[in-house]
Amino acid sequence: MARGVGDVTYTQALNSRGGIECDFTVTRVGADEFMIVTGTALATHDLAWLRRQARAHGAAVTIDDITGQLACFALWGPRSRDILRTLSPNDLDDFEFMTARDIVVADVPVRALRVTFVGELGWELYAPTEYGAALWSALWAAGESHEIVAGGYRAIESMRLEKSYRVWGTDITAETNPYEAGLGFCVKLDKPGGFCGREALVAAKAEGATRRLRAIVLDDPRSVVLGSEPVRVEGAVVGRVTSGGFGYTTGASIAFAYLPIAYGPGVRVEIDLFGQWAGGVVGKDPLFDPTSSRVRS
Repeated sequence: MARGVGDVTYTQALNSRGGIECDFTVTRVGADEFMIVTGTALATHDLAWLRRQARAHGAAVTIDDITGQLACFALWGPRSRDILRTLSPNDLDDFEFMTARDIVVADVPVRALRVTFVGELGWELYAPTEYGAALWSALWAAGESHEIVAGGYRAIESMRLEKSYRVWGTDITAETNPYEAGLGFCVKLDKPGGFCGREALVAAKAEGATRRLRAIVLDDPRSVVLGSEPVRVEGAVVGRVTSGGFGYTTGASIAFAYLPIAYGPGVRVEIDLFGQWAGGVVGKDPLFDPTSSRVRS
């Protein structure tokens, strides 16, 4: 997180076992000020964890929950820049992925984070709550000519599955470490001062992962998992589904599961769906836009 002001970092907070206790983005908004954004239902959990760690380490920091002070709208999709450009006097052409700026949108002061949870170009727009209704109305009116739609969480869920974005509490938990979750790119073992869980991750890296979170594509797109279904290979149960659903862009039914490390892309599996074993194959994730060209466009 010790990067430039305006940089956004995706990271995790770990326990002493190397397990993932929190999963969030951290935006550096000042020399000594950071904004943490976490999942919709996880603010209380993550706030408690951070405060507990601050007390345990005697850190001279102040951690405030500002959720109620801000309205947040995610403007995502290939036309999101076109929509935002009609409402903001700010230059958006050099607004890079994983950065944040304070801009004006429809005369509303907005902190814009160029991040995504759906695998498309776009921004999360944070404004004081008193401007929330006006900002929504302006975005909606500007987007009508671009066929804007209001997407609920099931739409987000479908798109994040296709991009293999993990969800804390199902795909990643306090019992899984970043390496087996496919999030080893977030780990910097040589970070000055170390971090909670470092020793456990050093040991885990030396031993090598024994399992890995995999994306499974079911043969029948009409077979949709709910979660926790057993997964077997050659008749032996080797894991369970963490989350899944239908990917409307790929037209495939997708399931995530931790499988032994040897069961990589191309391996045939079966998933127990209501007493019937449905066939599938381990895919090479992400299943959609593997180069993230749409995200960075």
